[in-house]
Amino acid sequence: MSKGAHVGRFIALTGVAALALAACSGGSGSSSDSASGGGGDVTLEFSQWWEPELPDGAFRELMDKFEAENPGIKVKLLSGPYASTKEQVVAGAASGTMSDVVGLDGAWVSDFAKQGAITDLTAVMKDAGYDDSQLASQVQVDSKTYMIPVVNFVYPMFTNDALLSQAGVTAPPTNRTEFADAAKKITALGDNVHGWVLPLSLEAPNGIQNDVMSWVWASGGSMLKDGKPALTDNDAVTSATDYIQGLWDDGVIAPGSFTMKEQDKVEEFTNGRVGMMIDSLAHVTDLRESNPDLKFSISAIPAEDGYTGKRGIPYASWGIGIADNSEHKAEAFKLVSFLMSEDVNSELSTMANAFPGNTASVPDFVKDDELFSTAFDIYKSGYPANEFTGLPVAEQLMRDFGEQFQKALDGQQSMEEALAAAQKTWEGEF
Repeated sequence: MSKGAHVGRFIALTGVAALALAACSGGSGSSSDSASGGGGDVTLEFSQWWEPELPDGAFRELMDKFEAENPGIKVKLLSGPYASTKEQVVAGAASGTMSDVVGLDGAWVSDFAKQGAITDLTAVMKDAGYDDSQLASQVQVDSKTYMIPVVNFVYPMFTNDALLSQAGVTAPPTNRTEFADAAKKITALGDNVHGWVLPLSLEAPNGIQNDVMSWVWASGGSMLKDGKPALTDNDAVTSATDYIQGLWDDGVIAPGSFTMKEQDKVEEFTNGRVGMMIDSLAHVTDLRESNPDLKFSISAIPAEDGYTGKRGIPYASWGIGIADNSEHKAEAFKLVSFLMSEDVNSELSTMANAFPGNTASVPDFVKDDELFSTAFDIYKSGYPANEFTGLPVAEQLMRDFGEQFQKALDGQQSMEEALAAAQKTWEGEF
């Protein structure tokens, strides 16, 4: 799950704490008489993967509140898991039958904008007289906003307190030397336990974003230059990838990386088979429920030794957009602005264990839970970093990199050759 960098055609506008369809049917075709037409209710279709990830009934309650505040507008939720939502949204974009309001991952935005599938929210906000200064971030293509991040999930480092203690590591590592040392000591415990877990599945290649490039961003580096690929002749990328190669050669990474997906990584950590992982804050509740005996901490992703600047922290968003085929864009934006209002955004971010997209909103868990309070401090002291957001064919870029990265890790080519090959492929995609 689906992230503030200037990336050519993409701009993430960040604020104070700035900072991803069960069925797919046409938003315009499914609505009843428009408010101006036959006097009937407008029914907005809202496709997203959020409802299944929230407490039962919680998201519907928010929609009921919206309907009560906006007589004449009804909301029909089309909910499904992330993967199926993505498939259906992609199909709807291609066929012009996208739901009125749609949950978006930042990685999809460039392609949908180029297809003309999602509408220019800059114009919609202007028509509505909306003050966008309250938005923590916006995802733009060609200086036009197409997605608003509603809530943001950061990806800090998770550490298993018991395994670190058994290995004689007194605190979560803060730099690369400490991390490598901790990984070796945890792996030395034996019993099929490893220091770190690294998912590199090509089927679901977001491990390149969250678990590989995060090492670049944690030390203030970038994989881009002037919005274009910069994987070669780039000390930040070379340093991070060589570092991971060293961890691989030392045998401290859990086996099965090449086919491992994010959910597999979380399972390994939940079951106490790895000491450290980079993961979404959204999984904290799942970890606690799946293994109540698991004691863990979170911290910033380790930076290069001696680095003292701000650390980039990976993030993914529940983004929102409006279909260009919708006949009810004004009503659809009322729903968007409702979700982005200070109180509602605080409530939604609390339910989702995420950080708010409204700069004035504060989730309850920041005050009530020490772990989340720590995460909020990490979030505020660094900067949101996900350079894949808004790039063309972002997921394919991850997959292209992953193919070459795997070949380097298992010795088929050098890491320098891998970066050169990935650079060439990326240039072709751009």
